[in-house]
Amino acid sequence: MEKIIIFDTTLRDGEQAPGASMNSFQKMEVAAQLEKLGVDIIEAGFPVASPDDFVAVSEIAKNIRRSAVCALARCMYKDIEHAGKSLKKAKHPRIHLFLATSKIHLQYKFKKAEDEIVSIARDAIRQAKKFCADVEFSPEDATRTEKDFLFRMIEMAINEGAATINVPDTVGYSYPQEIYSLISSIKDNVPNINKAVIAIHCHDDLGLATANSLSAVLAGARQVHCTVNGIGERAGNASLEEIVMAMKTRKDVFGNFYTGINTKEIYRTSRLVSKFTDFVVPPNKAIVGRNAFAHESGIHQDAVLKKKITYEIMDPHDVGVNESSLILGKHSGRHAFRQRLETLGLHLDEEKLNKAFQRFKELADRKKEIFDNDLMTIVEDEIRIVKPLWSLVSFEVSSGTGINPKAKVALRKKAKNFTGESSGDGPVDACFKAIDKITGLKIKLEEFRLEAVTSGKDALGHASLKLKSKDKAITGHGSSTDIIEAAIRAYLDALDKLEAR
Repeated sequence: MEKIIIFDTTLRDGEQAPGASMNSFQKMEVAAQLEKLGVDIIEAGFPVASPDDFVAVSEIAKNIRRSAVCALARCMYKDIEHAGKSLKKAKHPRIHLFLATSKIHLQYKFKKAEDEIVSIARDAIRQAKKFCADVEFSPEDATRTEKDFLFRMIEMAINEGAATINVPDTVGYSYPQEIYSLISSIKDNVPNINKAVIAIHCHDDLGLATANSLSAVLAGARQVHCTVNGIGERAGNASLEEIVMAMKTRKDVFGNFYTGINTKEIYRTSRLVSKFTDFVVPPNKAIVGRNAFAHESGIHQDAVLKKKITYEIMDPHDVGVNESSLILGKHSGRHAFRQRLETLGLHLDEEKLNKAFQRFKELADRKKEIFDNDLMTIVEDEIRIVKPLWSLVSFEVSSGTGINPKAKVALRKKAKNFTGESSGDGPVDACFKAIDKITGLKIKLEEFRLEAVTSGKDALGHASLKLKSKDKAITGHGSSTDIIEAAIRAYLDALDKLEAR
Protein backbone atom coordinates (compact mmCIF):
# COMPACT_ATOMS: atom_id res chain seq x y z
CA MET A 1 0.00 0.00 0.00
CA GLU A 2 1.09 3.56 -0.72
CA LYS A 3 0.79 6.40 1.75
CA ILE A 4 -0.98 9.59 0.72
CA ILE A 5 0.78 12.49 2.42
CA ILE A 6 -1.66 14.91 4.06
CA PHE A 7 -0.42 18.48 3.72
CA ASP A 8 -2.66 20.66 5.88
CA THR A 9 -2.83 24.34 5.01
CA THR A 10 -5.56 25.39 7.46
CA LEU A 11 -3.16 27.80 9.15
CA ARG A 12 -2.05 29.38 5.89
CA ASP A 13 -4.52 29.12 2.99
CA GLY A 14 -7.40 28.38 5.34
CA GLU A 15 -6.63 31.44 7.46
CA GLN A 16 -6.62 33.59 4.32
CA ALA A 17 -10.39 33.20 4.12
CA PRO A 18 -11.87 36.66 4.81
CA GLY A 19 -12.66 36.88 8.52
CA ALA A 20 -10.84 33.69 9.51
CA SER A 21 -7.65 35.23 10.92
CA MET A 22 -6.19 33.63 14.04
CA ASN A 23 -3.59 35.00 16.42
CA SER A 24 -0.34 33.19 17.19
CA PHE A 25 -1.73 31.52 20.33
CA GLN A 26 -4.75 30.14 18.47
CA LYS A 27 -2.57 28.94 15.59
CA MET A 28 -0.35 27.08 18.06
CA GLU A 29 -3.39 25.39 19.57
CA VAL A 30 -4.64 24.31 16.15
CA ALA A 31 -1.17 23.09 15.15
CA ALA A 32 -0.97 20.92 18.27
CA GLN A 33 -4.35 19.40 17.40
CA LEU A 34 -3.30 18.86 13.77
CA GLU A 35 -0.27 16.93 15.00
CA LYS A 36 -2.57 14.86 17.22
CA LEU A 37 -4.78 14.30 14.18
CA GLY A 38 -1.79 12.82 12.38
CA VAL A 39 -1.21 15.43 9.68
CA ASP A 40 2.11 14.80 7.86
CA ILE A 41 2.90 18.43 7.02
CA ILE A 42 1.51 21.56 8.67
CA GLU A 43 1.78 24.68 6.53
CA ALA A 44 2.00 27.03 9.50
CA GLY A 45 1.76 30.35 7.71
CA PHE A 46 3.26 33.01 5.50
CA PRO A 47 6.04 34.49 7.72
CA VAL A 48 6.67 37.64 5.68
CA ALA A 49 2.97 38.58 5.76
CA SER A 50 3.02 40.03 9.29
CA PRO A 51 5.10 40.02 12.50
CA ASP A 52 2.47 37.88 14.25
CA ASP A 53 2.55 35.34 11.42
CA PHE A 54 6.34 35.11 11.77
CA VAL A 55 5.93 34.55 15.52
CA ALA A 56 3.24 31.92 14.93
CA VAL A 57 5.33 29.94 12.46
CA SER A 58 8.36 30.18 14.76
CA GLU A 59 6.39 28.92 17.78
CA ILE A 60 4.84 26.08 15.83
CA ALA A 61 8.26 25.13 14.44
CA LYS A 62 9.69 25.04 17.95
CA ASN A 63 6.91 22.96 19.51
CA ILE A 64 5.80 20.52 16.80
CA ARG A 65 7.99 17.40 16.75
CA ARG A 66 6.25 14.71 14.70
CA SER A 67 4.68 16.61 11.80
CA ALA A 68 6.82 18.57 9.35
CA VAL A 69 6.35 22.34 9.61
CA CYS A 70 6.17 24.32 6.38
CA ALA A 71 6.41 28.06 5.67
CA LEU A 72 5.16 29.70 2.49
CA ALA A 73 7.27 32.12 0.46
CA ARG A 74 7.05 33.90 -2.85
CA CYS A 75 10.05 33.60 -5.11
CA MET A 76 11.59 36.67 -3.48
CA TYR A 77 14.66 36.72 -1.23
CA LYS A 78 12.92 38.65 1.58
CA ASP A 79 10.14 36.03 1.73
CA ILE A 80 12.59 33.15 1.65
CA GLU A 81 14.75 34.67 4.36
CA HIS A 82 11.74 35.16 6.66
CA ALA A 83 10.57 31.60 6.00
CA GLY A 84 14.02 30.17 6.67
CA LYS A 85 14.46 32.08 9.94
CA SER A 86 10.97 31.15 11.18
CA LEU A 87 11.76 27.46 10.67
CA LYS A 88 15.12 27.59 12.43
CA LYS A 89 13.98 25.42 15.37
CA ALA A 90 11.79 23.03 13.38
CA LYS A 91 12.64 19.34 13.60
CA HIS A 92 11.29 18.72 10.07
CA PRO A 93 11.30 22.09 8.22
CA ARG A 94 10.01 22.75 4.70
CA ILE A 95 9.88 25.89 2.58
CA HIS A 96 7.03 26.09 0.07
CA LEU A 97 7.78 28.36 -2.88
CA PHE A 98 5.19 29.48 -5.41
CA LEU A 99 5.27 31.45 -8.64
CA ALA A 100 2.44 31.87 -11.17
CA THR A 101 2.96 30.27 -14.58
CA SER A 102 -0.29 30.80 -16.50
CA LYS A 103 -0.41 33.31 -19.36
CA ILE A 104 -3.12 35.23 -17.53
CA HIS A 105 -0.81 35.83 -14.56
CA LEU A 106 2.30 36.41 -16.67
CA GLN A 107 0.53 39.02 -18.77
CA TYR A 108 -1.50 40.86 -16.14
CA LYS A 109 0.28 40.27 -12.81
CA PHE A 110 3.98 40.05 -13.68
CA LYS A 111 4.22 41.42 -17.22
CA LYS A 112 7.15 39.07 -17.77
CA ALA A 113 8.16 36.53 -20.38
CA GLU A 114 8.34 32.80 -19.72
CA ASP A 115 12.17 32.77 -19.65
CA GLU A 116 12.18 35.44 -16.93
CA ILE A 117 9.76 33.40 -14.83
CA VAL A 118 11.93 30.31 -15.16
CA SER A 119 14.99 32.32 -14.09
CA ILE A 120 13.21 33.81 -11.05
CA ALA A 121 12.00 30.38 -9.91
CA ARG A 122 15.46 28.83 -10.38
CA ASP A 123 17.15 31.49 -8.26
CA ALA A 124 14.48 31.21 -5.56
CA ILE A 125 14.84 27.43 -5.25
CA ARG A 126 18.62 27.79 -4.94
CA GLN A 127 18.20 30.43 -2.21
CA ALA A 128 15.63 28.32 -0.34
CA LYS A 129 17.93 25.29 -0.40
CA LYS A 130 20.49 27.29 1.59
CA PHE A 131 17.98 27.71 4.41
CA CYS A 132 16.20 24.36 4.19
CA ALA A 133 16.92 21.01 2.56
CA ASP A 134 13.25 20.25 1.94
CA VAL A 135 11.77 22.56 -0.71
CA GLU A 136 8.34 22.30 -2.34
CA PHE A 137 7.57 24.25 -5.50
CA SER A 138 4.16 25.30 -6.83
CA PRO A 139 3.61 26.64 -10.35
CA GLU A 140 0.62 28.76 -9.35
CA ASP A 141 -2.49 28.50 -11.56
CA ALA A 142 -1.07 25.30 -13.02
CA THR A 143 -4.41 24.13 -14.39
CA ARG A 144 -4.58 27.21 -16.66
CA THR A 145 -0.90 27.06 -17.67
CA GLU A 146 0.26 26.05 -21.14
CA LYS A 147 1.27 22.39 -20.86
CA ASP A 148 4.72 22.71 -22.46
CA PHE A 149 5.68 25.60 -20.19
CA LEU A 150 4.33 23.76 -17.15
CA PHE A 151 6.44 20.69 -17.97
CA ARG A 152 9.49 22.90 -18.45
CA MET A 153 9.00 24.64 -15.07
CA ILE A 154 8.53 21.36 -13.21
CA GLU A 155 11.61 19.75 -14.79
CA MET A 156 13.73 22.78 -13.85
CA ALA A 157 12.40 22.84 -10.28
CA ILE A 158 13.25 19.18 -9.75
CA ASN A 159 16.72 19.66 -11.24
CA GLU A 160 17.31 22.49 -8.76
CA GLY A 161 16.37 20.29 -5.81
CA ALA A 162 12.61 20.67 -5.24
CA ALA A 163 11.58 17.33 -3.73
CA THR A 164 7.84 18.00 -4.05
CA ILE A 165 6.03 19.52 -7.00
CA ASN A 166 2.61 20.86 -6.15
CA VAL A 167 0.01 21.29 -8.90
CA PRO A 168 -2.42 24.04 -7.83
CA ASP A 169 -5.90 24.49 -9.23
CA THR A 170 -5.61 27.99 -7.81
CA VAL A 171 -9.00 29.30 -8.88
CA GLY A 172 -10.96 26.04 -8.71
CA TYR A 173 -11.39 26.04 -12.49
CA SER A 174 -10.79 22.39 -13.28
CA TYR A 175 -12.88 19.22 -13.09
CA PRO A 176 -11.97 15.59 -12.17
CA GLN A 177 -11.29 14.17 -15.62
CA GLU A 178 -9.17 17.20 -16.53
CA ILE A 179 -7.16 16.89 -13.31
CA TYR A 180 -6.61 13.19 -13.93
CA SER A 181 -5.40 13.96 -17.46
CA LEU A 182 -3.09 16.75 -16.25
CA ILE A 183 -1.38 14.62 -13.58
CA SER A 184 -1.01 11.78 -16.08
CA SER A 185 0.51 14.10 -18.68
CA ILE A 186 3.01 15.46 -16.13
CA LYS A 187 4.10 11.91 -15.35
CA ASP A 188 4.44 11.16 -19.06
CA ASN A 189 6.20 14.36 -20.16
CA VAL A 190 8.48 15.46 -17.32
CA PRO A 191 11.58 13.25 -17.63
CA ASN A 192 12.76 13.58 -14.01
CA ILE A 193 9.32 13.45 -12.34
CA ASN A 194 10.22 10.18 -10.60
CA LYS A 195 12.64 12.19 -8.41
CA ALA A 196 9.82 14.20 -6.83
CA VAL A 197 6.50 13.70 -5.10
CA ILE A 198 3.52 15.06 -7.04
CA ALA A 199 1.12 17.06 -4.88
CA ILE A 200 -2.31 18.51 -5.65
CA HIS A 201 -3.84 21.75 -4.30
CA CYS A 202 -7.49 22.35 -5.21
CA HIS A 203 -9.90 25.18 -4.52
CA ASP A 204 -13.65 24.80 -4.33
CA ASP A 205 -14.95 27.58 -6.58
CA LEU A 206 -17.02 25.10 -8.58
CA GLY A 207 -17.61 22.75 -5.65
CA LEU A 208 -15.16 20.19 -7.08
CA ALA A 209 -12.11 20.52 -4.79
CA THR A 210 -12.49 17.15 -3.06
CA ALA A 211 -13.42 15.32 -6.26
CA ASN A 212 -10.47 16.88 -8.10
CA SER A 213 -8.05 15.97 -5.31
CA LEU A 214 -9.19 12.35 -5.28
CA SER A 215 -8.94 12.20 -9.05
CA ALA A 216 -5.34 13.43 -8.78
CA VAL A 217 -4.56 10.64 -6.30
CA LEU A 218 -5.90 8.05 -8.72
CA ALA A 219 -3.71 9.57 -11.46
CA GLY A 220 -0.50 9.50 -9.41
CA ALA A 221 -0.43 12.38 -6.91
CA ARG A 222 0.87 11.21 -3.53
CA GLN A 223 0.43 14.39 -1.50
CA VAL A 224 -2.83 16.30 -1.02
CA HIS A 225 -3.16 19.90 0.14
CA CYS A 226 -6.30 20.38 2.22
CA THR A 227 -7.84 22.31 5.11
CA VAL A 228 -10.02 21.43 8.09
CA ASN A 229 -13.69 22.15 7.28
CA GLY A 230 -12.57 23.12 3.76
CA ILE A 231 -11.95 26.75 4.77
CA GLY A 232 -9.82 28.93 2.53
CA GLU A 233 -9.76 31.71 -0.04
CA ARG A 234 -13.11 32.48 -1.73
CA ALA A 235 -15.14 29.23 -1.70
CA GLY A 236 -12.42 27.42 0.23
CA ASN A 237 -10.01 24.52 -0.25
CA ALA A 238 -10.36 20.78 -0.52
CA SER A 239 -11.69 19.47 2.78
CA LEU A 240 -9.31 17.29 4.80
CA GLU A 241 -12.09 15.28 6.40
CA GLU A 242 -13.78 14.58 3.07
CA ILE A 243 -10.60 13.42 1.36
CA VAL A 244 -9.49 11.19 4.24
CA MET A 245 -12.89 9.60 4.83
CA ALA A 246 -13.55 9.12 1.11
CA MET A 247 -10.37 7.06 0.85
CA LYS A 248 -11.19 5.15 4.04
CA THR A 249 -14.80 4.48 3.08
CA ARG A 250 -14.30 3.60 -0.60
CA LYS A 251 -11.76 0.82 -0.20
CA ASP A 252 -12.97 -0.63 -3.48
CA VAL A 253 -11.46 2.40 -5.23
CA PHE A 254 -8.70 3.55 -2.86
CA GLY A 255 -7.75 0.19 -1.36
CA ASN A 256 -4.10 0.62 -2.36
CA PHE A 257 -3.76 3.88 -0.40
CA TYR A 258 -3.77 4.92 3.22
CA THR A 259 -3.19 8.08 5.28
CA GLY A 260 -1.65 8.55 8.69
CA ILE A 261 -4.72 10.41 9.96
CA ASN A 262 -6.27 9.37 13.26
CA THR A 263 -9.83 9.81 12.04
CA LYS A 264 -11.27 9.72 15.56
CA GLU A 265 -9.78 13.20 16.04
CA ILE A 266 -11.52 14.69 12.99
CA TYR A 267 -14.62 16.01 14.76
CA ARG A 268 -12.61 17.53 17.63
CA THR A 269 -10.27 19.25 15.15
CA SER A 270 -13.22 20.56 13.14
CA ARG A 271 -14.81 22.15 16.19
CA LEU A 272 -11.53 23.72 17.34
CA VAL A 273 -10.96 25.38 13.96
CA SER A 274 -14.58 26.53 13.86
CA LYS A 275 -14.23 28.05 17.33
CA PHE A 276 -11.05 29.99 16.57
CA THR A 277 -12.11 31.24 13.12
CA ASP A 278 -15.75 31.93 14.04
CA PHE A 279 -16.69 30.03 10.89
CA VAL A 280 -19.77 27.97 11.77
CA VAL A 281 -19.75 24.48 10.29
CA PRO A 282 -22.86 24.19 8.08
CA PRO A 283 -25.31 21.56 9.43
CA ASN A 284 -25.19 19.71 6.10
CA LYS A 285 -21.38 19.74 5.84
CA ALA A 286 -20.10 16.28 4.92
CA ILE A 287 -18.44 14.30 7.73
CA VAL A 288 -18.46 17.03 10.41
CA GLY A 289 -21.81 18.81 9.98
CA ARG A 290 -24.45 18.45 12.69
CA ASN A 291 -26.69 16.56 10.27
CA ALA A 292 -23.99 14.32 8.78
CA PHE A 293 -25.14 11.37 10.91
CA ALA A 294 -28.68 12.54 11.65
CA HIS A 295 -31.96 11.16 10.29
CA GLU A 296 -35.44 12.68 10.53
CA SER A 297 -37.42 10.96 7.79
CA GLY A 298 -39.55 8.18 9.23
CA ILE A 299 -38.60 5.84 6.37
CA HIS A 300 -34.89 6.42 6.99
CA GLN A 301 -35.23 6.15 10.75
CA ASP A 302 -37.06 2.86 10.54
CA ALA A 303 -34.37 1.43 8.25
CA VAL A 304 -31.48 2.73 10.36
CA LEU A 305 -32.98 1.21 13.49
CA LYS A 306 -33.09 -2.13 11.69
CA LYS A 307 -29.63 -1.87 10.07
CA LYS A 308 -27.47 1.27 10.13
CA ILE A 309 -25.73 0.55 6.83
CA THR A 310 -29.04 1.17 5.01
CA TYR A 311 -28.49 4.92 5.26
CA GLU A 312 -25.06 5.33 6.89
CA ILE A 313 -21.93 4.61 4.85
CA MET A 314 -19.61 5.50 7.76
CA ASP A 315 -19.53 4.70 11.45
CA PRO A 316 -19.83 8.04 13.30
CA HIS A 317 -17.36 6.77 15.91
CA ASP A 318 -14.69 6.69 13.17
CA VAL A 319 -14.67 10.49 12.97
CA GLY A 320 -15.07 11.13 16.69
CA VAL A 321 -18.86 11.53 16.80
CA ASN A 322 -20.42 9.66 19.71
CA GLU A 323 -23.32 8.22 17.74
CA SER A 324 -25.71 8.87 14.92
CA SER A 325 -28.93 10.60 15.91
CA LEU A 326 -32.55 10.14 15.03
CA ILE A 327 -33.89 13.69 14.93
CA LEU A 328 -37.51 13.73 15.93
CA GLY A 329 -39.53 16.13 13.81
CA LYS A 330 -42.65 16.22 11.69
CA HIS A 331 -41.20 13.65 9.24
CA SER A 332 -40.46 11.10 11.96
CA GLY A 333 -42.36 7.86 12.33
CA ARG A 334 -43.76 5.78 15.15
CA HIS A 335 -40.77 3.38 15.23
CA ALA A 336 -38.25 6.14 16.00
CA PHE A 337 -40.67 7.76 18.46
CA ARG A 338 -41.14 4.53 20.41
CA GLN A 339 -37.39 3.81 20.36
CA ARG A 340 -36.58 7.26 21.79
CA LEU A 341 -39.16 6.88 24.55
CA GLU A 342 -37.73 3.50 25.50
CA THR A 343 -34.23 5.00 25.55
CA LEU A 344 -35.59 7.53 28.05
CA GLY A 345 -37.02 4.70 30.14
CA LEU A 346 -40.62 5.32 29.09
CA HIS A 347 -42.35 2.06 28.13
CA LEU A 348 -45.93 2.71 27.04
CA ASP A 349 -48.72 0.39 25.97
CA GLU A 350 -50.25 0.88 22.52
CA GLU A 351 -53.09 3.11 23.70
CA LYS A 352 -50.79 5.46 25.59
CA LEU A 353 -48.21 5.37 22.84
CA ASN A 354 -50.81 6.39 20.25
CA LYS A 355 -51.96 9.26 22.44
CA ALA A 356 -48.42 10.49 23.03
CA PHE A 357 -47.56 10.10 19.34
CA GLN A 358 -50.55 12.20 18.31
CA ARG A 359 -49.45 15.00 20.66
CA PHE A 360 -45.87 14.66 19.40
CA LYS A 361 -47.04 15.14 15.79
CA GLU A 362 -49.05 18.21 16.75
CA LEU A 363 -46.02 19.69 18.49
CA ALA A 364 -43.69 18.74 15.60
CA ASP A 365 -45.78 20.84 13.20
CA ARG A 366 -44.94 23.87 15.35
CA LYS A 367 -41.36 23.01 16.30
CA LYS A 368 -38.50 22.16 13.95
CA GLU A 369 -36.92 19.62 16.26
CA ILE A 370 -38.28 17.70 19.26
CA PHE A 371 -35.81 17.21 22.12
CA ASP A 372 -35.79 14.60 24.87
CA ASN A 373 -37.19 17.07 27.40
CA ASP A 374 -40.06 17.72 25.00
CA LEU A 375 -40.86 14.02 24.98
CA MET A 376 -40.69 13.76 28.76
CA THR A 377 -43.04 16.69 29.06
CA ILE A 378 -45.45 15.31 26.46
CA VAL A 379 -45.65 12.00 28.29
CA GLU A 380 -45.98 13.68 31.67
CA ASP A 381 -48.62 16.04 30.29
CA GLU A 382 -50.64 13.60 28.24
CA ILE A 383 -50.26 10.14 29.75
CA ARG A 384 -52.01 10.62 33.06
CA ILE A 385 -53.91 8.48 35.53
CA VAL A 386 -56.70 11.05 35.76
CA LYS A 387 -58.91 11.10 32.70
CA PRO A 388 -59.18 14.67 31.34
CA LEU A 389 -62.58 16.23 31.98
CA TRP A 390 -61.90 19.68 30.59
CA SER A 391 -60.18 20.24 27.24
CA LEU A 392 -59.04 23.49 25.69
CA VAL A 393 -60.87 24.51 22.50
CA SER A 394 -59.41 27.98 22.01
CA PHE A 395 -58.29 31.14 23.73
CA GLU A 396 -57.80 34.80 22.84
CA VAL A 397 -55.94 37.42 24.84
CA SER A 398 -55.40 41.14 24.44
CA SER A 399 -52.55 42.71 26.34
CA GLY A 400 -49.89 45.34 26.03
CA THR A 401 -48.52 48.61 27.40
CA GLY A 402 -51.37 50.70 28.80
CA ILE A 403 -53.95 47.99 28.01
CA ASN A 404 -56.01 46.18 30.63
CA PRO A 405 -55.35 42.47 29.87
CA LYS A 406 -58.47 40.56 28.79
CA ALA A 407 -59.02 36.93 27.85
CA LYS A 408 -61.67 34.80 26.19
CA VAL A 409 -61.39 31.06 26.76
CA ALA A 410 -63.43 28.23 25.20
CA LEU A 411 -63.46 24.81 26.89
CA ARG A 412 -65.14 21.49 26.21
CA LYS A 413 -66.59 19.03 28.69
CA LYS A 414 -68.59 15.95 27.72
CA ALA A 415 -68.95 17.11 24.09
CA LYS A 416 -70.32 20.48 25.17
CA ASN A 417 -68.55 23.80 24.67
CA PHE A 418 -68.36 26.58 27.26
CA THR A 419 -67.00 30.12 26.91
CA GLY A 420 -65.80 32.56 29.54
CA GLU A 421 -64.38 36.08 29.41
CA SER A 422 -62.52 38.08 32.02
CA SER A 423 -59.91 40.74 32.65
CA GLY A 424 -56.92 40.22 34.93
CA ASP A 425 -53.57 41.48 36.18
CA GLY A 426 -51.92 39.87 33.14
CA PRO A 427 -52.90 37.63 30.21
CA VAL A 428 -52.39 34.44 32.24
CA ASP A 429 -54.39 35.74 35.20
CA ALA A 430 -57.16 36.83 32.82
CA CYS A 431 -57.29 33.31 31.32
CA PHE A 432 -57.49 31.69 34.76
CA LYS A 433 -60.35 33.99 35.80
CA ALA A 434 -62.19 33.26 32.54
CA ILE A 435 -61.89 29.53 33.31
CA ASP A 436 -63.20 30.11 36.82
CA LYS A 437 -66.29 31.74 35.33
CA ILE A 438 -66.88 28.63 33.22
CA THR A 439 -66.39 26.12 36.05
CA GLY A 440 -68.03 28.13 38.79
CA LEU A 441 -65.36 26.95 41.23
CA LYS A 442 -63.75 29.21 43.80
CA ILE A 443 -60.06 28.60 43.27
CA LYS A 444 -57.01 30.19 44.85
CA LEU A 445 -53.72 30.13 42.95
CA GLU A 446 -50.96 29.52 45.50
CA GLU A 447 -47.94 28.82 43.29
CA PHE A 448 -47.14 29.33 39.62
CA ARG A 449 -43.90 28.64 37.76
CA LEU A 450 -43.10 28.86 34.06
CA GLU A 451 -39.86 27.69 32.46
CA ALA A 452 -38.40 26.68 29.11
CA VAL A 453 -37.63 22.97 29.19
CA THR A 454 -35.93 22.73 25.80
CA SER A 455 -33.55 24.80 23.71
CA GLY A 456 -34.09 27.19 20.84
CA LYS A 457 -36.45 30.06 20.08
CA ASP A 458 -39.29 27.56 19.68
CA ALA A 459 -38.57 25.97 23.07
CA LEU A 460 -41.34 24.08 24.80
CA GLY A 461 -42.61 26.02 27.82
CA HIS A 462 -43.62 24.08 30.92
CA ALA A 463 -46.05 25.52 33.47
CA SER A 464 -46.36 24.19 37.03
CA LEU A 465 -48.88 25.47 39.54
CA LYS A 466 -50.68 24.70 42.80
CA LEU A 467 -54.36 25.45 43.28
CA LYS A 468 -56.28 25.43 46.54
CA SER A 469 -60.02 24.92 46.83
CA LYS A 470 -61.30 24.93 50.42
CA ASP A 471 -59.03 22.42 52.15
CA LYS A 472 -57.77 20.73 48.98
CA ALA A 473 -54.39 21.57 47.35
CA ILE A 474 -53.81 20.29 43.82
CA THR A 475 -50.82 20.59 41.49
CA GLY A 476 -51.09 20.89 37.74
CA HIS A 477 -48.65 20.72 34.84
CA GLY A 478 -48.93 21.78 31.23
CA SER A 479 -46.67 22.38 28.26
CA SER A 480 -46.74 24.13 24.91
CA THR A 481 -44.58 26.30 22.68
CA ASP A 482 -47.10 29.03 23.64
CA ILE A 483 -46.52 29.94 27.29
CA ILE A 484 -50.13 31.10 27.84
CA GLU A 485 -51.42 27.80 26.46
CA ALA A 486 -48.97 25.97 28.73
CA ALA A 487 -50.41 27.85 31.71
CA ILE A 488 -54.02 27.05 30.69
CA ARG A 489 -53.13 23.36 30.27
CA ALA A 490 -51.60 23.31 33.76
CA TYR A 491 -54.71 24.97 35.20
CA LEU A 492 -57.03 22.46 33.52
CA ASP A 493 -54.81 19.58 34.67
CA ALA A 494 -55.25 20.72 38.27
CA LEU A 495 -59.02 21.18 37.80
CA ASP A 496 -59.33 17.64 36.41
CA LYS A 497 -57.57 16.24 39.48
CA LEU A 498 -59.72 18.37 41.77
CA GLU A 499 -62.97 17.16 40.19
CA ALA A 500 -61.74 13.57 40.16
CA ARG A 501 -61.30 13.76 43.94
